[in-house]
Amino acid sequence: MTDARDRPNRQGGEKSGAPGSDDQFARRASPHDAGADVAEGEEGRVPEPSEAAPGDDDLRRELEEQRDKYLRLAAEYDNFRKRTQRERLDAGTRAQADLTRHLLEPLDDLARFAHLDPETTETASVVEGVDMVDKKLRRALTAAGLEILEPVDQTFDPAVHEAVATEPALSAEDENLVARVYQPGYVFKGLLLRPARVVVKQWNG
Repeated sequence: MTDARDRPNRQGGEKSGAPGSDDQFARRASPHDAGADVAEGEEGRVPEPSEAAPGDDDLRRELEEQRDKYLRLAAEYDNFRKRTQRERLDAGTRAQADLTRHLLEPLDDLARFAHLDPETTETASVVEGVDMVDKKLRRALTAAGLEILEPVDQTFDPAVHEAVATEPALSAEDENLVARVYQPGYVFKGLLLRPARVVVKQWNG
């Protein structure tokens, strides 16, 4: 008698529908699903440089041109900044040299009087010489742009004067006038170097 286990399955034969069968896996994988997998692969793939769009070369060329323009502009600005700074320093040096040139002659006179022999020089001559140097020095500085403030009998101006004291005015018309100057003030080409220190008249009525 033949054992039932040795007889072939007459209903399914070798085409068994057991789980894991190749035919059953093939039936579950539909053509639609396979197409979706291919589509997803094509969409996520990074194109090679040879496959770039025709307009990419134009964009790349324009980007390089703009980059070159920016680099040239940055270099020109840096050169302009350095040149301007150098010219500003040169202008300051020239201005200082010009002011010093105005002072050379008074300095020469001052040096001559500083080396006089006190045993043989009269006091009057020294005073006269110092007065001459003072006048030359004032003229030189005035020519260079210095204004000396000695505002006696002028109206007190707090912008350029500094009141250090007051004294009674003899009349109401003298109210707020400068009576005396303790120390002159100086303005150089509109820039206040030092205010004039003055005594101001005050009317008490």
